[in-house]
Amino acid sequence: MVPKNVRPDIFQKIPILFYIILILLWLSNCTFCESQELSPKKCFVWGSGLNPDIVLPVRYFYIQAVNSAGENFTYSPGQDSFQVRISSLSPGEHIRIHVPKPLDRADGSFLMRYRLYGSAFKGLKVEVFHGDQHVGQSPFILQGPVYHEYCDCPESDPQTWLSTMACPTHQPQVMKDFSTFPSIDLQRLLKEVPRRFAQRGGLIHYTIFNNQIHRRSLGKYTDFKMFSDEMLLSLARKVRLPDVEFYINVGDWPMETRKVNDTPGPLPIISWCGSTDTRDIILPTYDITHSTLETLRGVSNDLLSVQGNTGPTWVNKTEQAFFRGRDSREERLFLVTLSKKNPELLDAGITGYFFFREKEKELGKAPLVGFFHFFKYKYQVNVDGTVAAYRFPYLMLGDSLVLKQASPYYEHFYTHLKPGKHYIPVRRSLSDLLDKIKWAKENDAEAQAIARAGQALTRELLQPNRLYCYYYTVLQMYAERQTSRPTVHQGMEHVPQPSDNSALCSCERKTQEDGPAQGKDEL
Repeated sequence: MVPKNVRPDIFQKIPILFYIILILLWLSNCTFCESQELSPKKCFVWGSGLNPDIVLPVRYFYIQAVNSAGENFTYSPGQDSFQVRISSLSPGEHIRIHVPKPLDRADGSFLMRYRLYGSAFKGLKVEVFHGDQHVGQSPFILQGPVYHEYCDCPESDPQTWLSTMACPTHQPQVMKDFSTFPSIDLQRLLKEVPRRFAQRGGLIHYTIFNNQIHRRSLGKYTDFKMFSDEMLLSLARKVRLPDVEFYINVGDWPMETRKVNDTPGPLPIISWCGSTDTRDIILPTYDITHSTLETLRGVSNDLLSVQGNTGPTWVNKTEQAFFRGRDSREERLFLVTLSKKNPELLDAGITGYFFFREKEKELGKAPLVGFFHFFKYKYQVNVDGTVAAYRFPYLMLGDSLVLKQASPYYEHFYTHLKPGKHYIPVRRSLSDLLDKIKWAKENDAEAQAIARAGQALTRELLQPNRLYCYYYTVLQMYAERQTSRPTVHQGMEHVPQPSDNSALCSCERKTQEDGPAQGKDEL
């Protein structure tokens, strides 16, 4: 029955009006969609992996997706948007190159990694495609020689190497650490270090002389010297190191507890972790070091792969805080108790008991999960282990919000991070953790902004080239403060460079007259 005052023929016109509206919406959307289409020519590619003079275990560069309107994508245009092909410039030169797919960082950018298993004497051609079209300035021509990681071809001029690697001119943590040691008396170290520290774990006495590595082990637990050996050898293959003699602590805890005004004063022990109660000089942790050296080869999780495995987008992450780990600190047990009482806010579990085995029956044992599983959750809880939790840099590289326990321990890059700007600080006791999780849930946009700021800064700080820069800066500053000449002492053994027949190198260096690498790009 047709209502009064309504003409019956109006119902015949509704379909026509409906179709007109649909057509107008379709035309509008088509214009919008065209502007949002990925434009291969407007995309751009950049990074150290396009510079033949930057030698790293794994080279890497970035691809930014750009639409036809010239705007950067801020979301993933699709995991398979780009393809990369890398080949030798010489048709007769066969080089094995591991070229995995680009990692989709889910923000419109992609991270491309490749590992050489041989040197390219003529050079490399790097091609980046979207479908069958070249991207940006592709192809990129890397004039040779492009050296393999095991080429023992150090740059003789450190300043040239530092410039090529784009090393920072100021390292605040290095400056702070060395402010305690305006001069370093090697003879005093030789007498005091073994007596004070040899029985406290693992200490490695190194001398680098004429760019050769020599060492002797002090203490019972020195197996982790393999990490310091490997990094020092890798660095020595890339740049000529200063003659320097020093001690590296390969245990967890920093060692030197003397204060600056004590008599006698503190000794310059180098460690992987610092604390507010000690005076050790800090290097990147063995975990970060190993991750950098073994990317695409010996580790499943590394500082680069994490960037392409950050889980669902922010809106699709589970709105809970997450933690899995061993029982290496009592606060971790408290975390599980909080989780049991507040499961809507926190999912925490202990995966292995060693220190508090009597608590396993009460708290239960959680199954192990892969690290990338963590990023299914919107919030990550970072609690110390025996010292600083070495998972922290990996958590920061994800796109979850990190809630970090207040701690006296720190790693080499912490000085750049600001609480409330790059992560959410939580009291040492974790007494305010639940309130901080509730705040994050009630202030979603601000929580996401903090997560993104922390991720962006950590991506910059933990690039592989920056780690090499940091190591070199510490050795250089140490060498400048020595008051006597380093010595290769009796009982030290020479640590040889690895032999690899696939890494035959001519060790040619471009002269200034050669100019920059030729290609379609400007590096």
